[in-house]
Amino acid sequence: MIPQALIRTSMGAAPARPRLGFLGVGWIGRHRMQAILGTDTVEAAAIADPSPEMAAEAGKLAPEAKLVSTLDDILDLGVDGVVIATPSAMHAEQSIQALERGVAVFCQKPLGRNVAEVRAAVDAARRADRLLCVDLSYRFTEGMRRIREVVASGELGHIYAVDLVFHNAYGPDKPWFYDPALSGGGCVMDLGVHLVDLALWTLGNPGIGSVSGKLFAAGKPLTDSASHVEDYAVATVELDTGAVVQLACSWRLQAGCDAVISATFYGTQGGVSLRNVNGSFYDFTAERYRGTSQETLTTPPDEWGGRAAADWASRLAAGERFDPAADELVTVARVLDRIYGR
Repeated sequence: MIPQALIRTSMGAAPARPRLGFLGVGWIGRHRMQAILGTDTVEAAAIADPSPEMAAEAGKLAPEAKLVSTLDDILDLGVDGVVIATPSAMHAEQSIQALERGVAVFCQKPLGRNVAEVRAAVDAARRADRLLCVDLSYRFTEGMRRIREVVASGELGHIYAVDLVFHNAYGPDKPWFYDPALSGGGCVMDLGVHLVDLALWTLGNPGIGSVSGKLFAAGKPLTDSASHVEDYAVATVELDTGAVVQLACSWRLQAGCDAVISATFYGTQGGVSLRNVNGSFYDFTAERYRGTSQETLTTPPDEWGGRAAADWASRLAAGERFDPAADELVTVARVLDRIYGR
């Protein structure tokens, strides 16, 4: 079916609010659904989840939405966009399926398990001329927004070093995360994707030079990536600008707190850093450095978790089509592949 918003617009009527389907409504799916509906720019048309309980819970957010079983069921309703929060192995295929039906997509990260899957999804969005966005939510923290502004201003001089950290004292609670065929990788795919994206996005998407990585599982170098995923990784990425990016990420690290998260950019005239507060996954402070002095740029609270989803919904409602910035997703995926040595 043709998306309803296109039918209404082609008939000369005033553009109606896009109708959305929500595929996968576990905790994160429902949270993003709530953020999207909170924009008051879209309507919930359908909800699909393998768990009837999850679907019913999501239905409380949108009683008018139809509870269905599959992505095909959602697409057959003629929706204008679909929000995908399913296991990683399904992301690329489901995104492509929706895009080929002329439906915009907002997908949880990673968009694909490797660069080939990500490129295929981005190419499908380009062909369909539909808005494709991924939930790279840390871009939408107030701290990273301010840091990107400072870097772009040139006030820090030449940025020559970037240090990125995402240590999680817990591991994922779903078995598929630990199956390389289903997840595409371990903590690098889960957490490192955010770190690589933040570095490239903040620096204006420079070219990539050399990439190297070391992967560990249970405290030992990972030797069988076909059957095991890494739970600790370090990597170095050299950029065409001459800057070097170093990152470390992990699951279940003996970190002494729930999480250690930071993104620090060092320039010849100063530095900036985003850091989590008191081990929190949600509270961040951003600071600017000048020699031995520092200035606070942002402090919590900051309700950033659903902003990427809300931004996609608002852009869709405004009539936006394919955004060439989606090519940045391919670059990030290529870096991840190179960290994995593939």
